[in-house]
This record gives sequence, structure tokens and C-alpha cells, in this order.
Amino acid sequence: MTRLSQATFGSLPPSVHRPAYDRAAIRTGIVHLGIGAFHRAHAAVYTDDVLGSGDGRWGIIGASLRSPETRDALGPQDGLYTLDVRDGNGESLRVIGALRSVLVAPEDPEALLAAMTAPDTRIVSLTVTEKGYCHNPATGELDEGHPDIRHDLAEPGRPRSAPGFVVEALRRRRKAGLEPFTVLSCDNLPANGRTAKRVLSRLAELRDPELGRFIAAELACPCTMVDRIVPATTDDDRTRVSGLLGMEDGWPVMAEPFSHWVVEDDFPAGRRDWPGATFVRDVEPFELMKLRLLNGSHSTLAYLGYLSGRETVADAMADPGIAGLIRALMEEEAGPTLPVLPDFDLAGYQASLLARFRNPALRHRTWQIAMDGSQKLPPRLLGTARDRLRAGAPFGRVALGIAAWMRYVAGTDEGGRPIDVRDPLAGELRALADAAGPDPDRLAAALLGVRAVFGDALPAAPACRNAVTDALRLVMAKGASRAAAESV
Repeated sequence: MTRLSQATFGSLPPSVHRPAYDRAAIRTGIVHLGIGAFHRAHAAVYTDDVLGSGDGRWGIIGASLRSPETRDALGPQDGLYTLDVRDGNGESLRVIGALRSVLVAPEDPEALLAAMTAPDTRIVSLTVTEKGYCHNPATGELDEGHPDIRHDLAEPGRPRSAPGFVVEALRRRRKAGLEPFTVLSCDNLPANGRTAKRVLSRLAELRDPELGRFIAAELACPCTMVDRIVPATTDDDRTRVSGLLGMEDGWPVMAEPFSHWVVEDDFPAGRRDWPGATFVRDVEPFELMKLRLLNGSHSTLAYLGYLSGRETVADAMADPGIAGLIRALMEEEAGPTLPVLPDFDLAGYQASLLARFRNPALRHRTWQIAMDGSQKLPPRLLGTARDRLRAGAPFGRVALGIAAWMRYVAGTDEGGRPIDVRDPLAGELRALADAAGPDPDRLAAALLGVRAVFGDALPAAPACRNAVTDALRLVMAKGASRAAAESV
């Protein structure tokens, strides 16, 4: 089968939208670290719209910090790939042309640093997941003992981590007399821009106090809220999309129709008005809403769903007990902790989330969402727990989400089958679970003691310990599905 590429995309079926601009004429304004499915289905699409409007300054160079898979798939396609937007009413296909090339950082770190220090580069954006910031998720501070950070301090000219690349590129730009680019975090972190700046400033300070002061004073790191459900692409997806195109696409991306992007307007090096994005002075209320409602519910769904044998989010939402628990979590526990957004329909947003979770066309796997839970729990669930504790209010549904995570990271499902737990702390968590054995009281106490996840104050609160332990007893005694039904 013919491969999708610059030479062949003119032969696509008329129903497939494709770039109408001259891709050879676009320049690179953005370098993106972490060129995975989410970026290609979200910010790259907004940028493709900019290029389509006639502003050719904002092409993207993507960088993979670990694996060559994306480069190997998209290189033969000249960076082109298909966005397949799906819901219960059907699907639509669009070929995205914003990606000029993909670099693989471990193979040639100098090529990535050269792209980041090029005068045309105005923005370095990131979707490196929570763990890619090499920070302590309980405190938001740089993890100075992280192996990649230790490496980047010893060999700053050949960095491994996203913070290491950004700091070295900023140092080189400063030496060359170039203004700093803007660092645009698009990851699900609370105050993601401020977290990025704190991590970068500290790493720079450890390298050179003067460089640390410069980054702290001069670097713009606007906060963002990103919202689109993007499941991992499967081989079946590749086969289906290639059949609809009439040519092979090595790595299409799947997404729901909904897409939202709220951005703090702080771009001293320049930016474009991404069509459809919302620019605001303060992103925090939007970010908190999304983290606690969408992401907190998603993680809770993932753990309860996986434990009860549900492969996808839509499958989990077909369980009346789990669906009822998610509704109650949003409406009665997470929702009341959120600041008021004038003219924003909170109830409507919650209802839309329930409908989005039920989208049967996406096949968003619970196992995928369950990854890296030690990094995800603090912003997604623990903030809600803290606010409910401060208010003297119950948080039994949030506690059930935490308990389901504890049951999951113990490493076996309800049928006794092993779970492939993907998490930076997987070894430590499993060792604690093995030592605790099948006793929910011991397991809850052991895992609440993981300071990198829970910090100190939350586990010290008797109301928290009791709520999580009670929830874990319920999950282990009756299973995730019945536990959810009884917690509504």
C-alpha cells in the first residue's frame, strides 16, 4: 500500500481534509518535547489552523526524549499524520501538516539543542507527562536525586531530561545574545507553568547561581489547561485509518470531538492567536476544574474499571455503580471545592464529562490511564481530599479512588492475575504491598506512608487515614464494582 507522504497526500479521498498551505515555506517557531499522541491531537491541530490562515512562522519540530518510534513512523511520511475524530455518530479524518520533523534526543542531543537555540524558535512546549518534570509530585519541587537530573548536572551538554534540555538551551541562547523562548507546559500538573519554572530555575541554580537568577527573572512559563481525550493508537486503528485513506499511515491519532485549551497570556517572545484557544490572565480556576473533575474522575474510573475487569472507560461507565460513583464524586465532592467561574455552567460541564466518558468509539483503555498513578494522584485526587478535610466535609468517593489505586499497585487483580503496573515507583509500591500482605489496614498504612505521593500532612490526619482504610477494606472485601455501588 502507498505510504502517506508529501508526495502522495494529494491523492487522498475528497472526504479527508488536508493542508492547503505550502509546507515547504513554513518556518519553525515551536519545538515540542514529548511528541506523543496528545500533542498531535491537540496543540498541533491548533497550530495547523494557524498555518492554514497564512502565518507560516509557527511550524513544529517535535522531539522524542526516549524512543525513536514516532520518528520511525512519521519520518517516511514527511511528518504528516491523520487525526481521526470519533464519537457514536461516526468519524472524520484530517491530515495534519504542522509537524516539520521529529528528532530523537538520545540519538543526537546536539540536534535538539540546535533546534531549541535557533533564532526563529519562540516557544518550547512540553507534553512529557507528570513524571517528565523530574519533580516530587507531593511538593512540586525538583527531585535533585533523580537519576536524569544527576546525569544532567554531571554532563549538561548532553542532557537526558526535559528540564536539562531546556536549561542548557536557555544557557546557550543567553550566551549568543538571543532572548529566551517561552516554555509552554501542556501537561496535567497544577499550576503547570509555575511548576515548570520552579523546576527549571532550581536546576539552573544548581548548575550556575547566575543562570538560575536569570531564568527566575526572565523566563516566561505561562500556565495552561488542556482538555481532550486521546487514547493510545492501536494496530486496529492503524489498519482502519489506512483503509479509509487508501494509503498507509504508520501512526494516526484518535480523539474525541471535544477540544479545549485555556492559556495564560504571557508570551514576551511572541505567539499566535491559536484559533479556538482561550487566552486569560489566570488559568488556575480552569485548570483546577479540569484536574479535579475530568482527570480525577478518569483515574478513579481507571482503577475501579480495571480491577472489575472493564477494559475501557466506556466499559467502566456501563457499570451503573461505577457511573453513579463518578457522578457523585464530581457533583458532591470535587465540584464544591472549585472556585466560582462567572458565566460558566459547571453542572453542564459535569454532564458533558459523563457523556464523553461514555463515548464507545474511542476505546480508551483503563490500563493506559492507570499508568504513573504515583505522579497523578496528588493533582487529581489529593487536592480535593485536602480541601474537603479543611472544610470538615466527607470525601468517601475520593477515598475510594485512592483505595482502588492502592489495590491496583499491589500488583494482582480481583481474579488473582498479575497487573503490569507502569509507574516510576512501581518497585517500591509493590515491595510495600507484599510486606503488608492482604490486610487492608496494613496496606493502607504502608502506602499512605509514601511521602513522594502523600506528603506528611494528609496521612497524619485521622479522618484521611480512616476514610482511605475504610474504602480499601470495602474494595478488598467486595470488589471494585460492588464497592463503587455501595459508595454512591
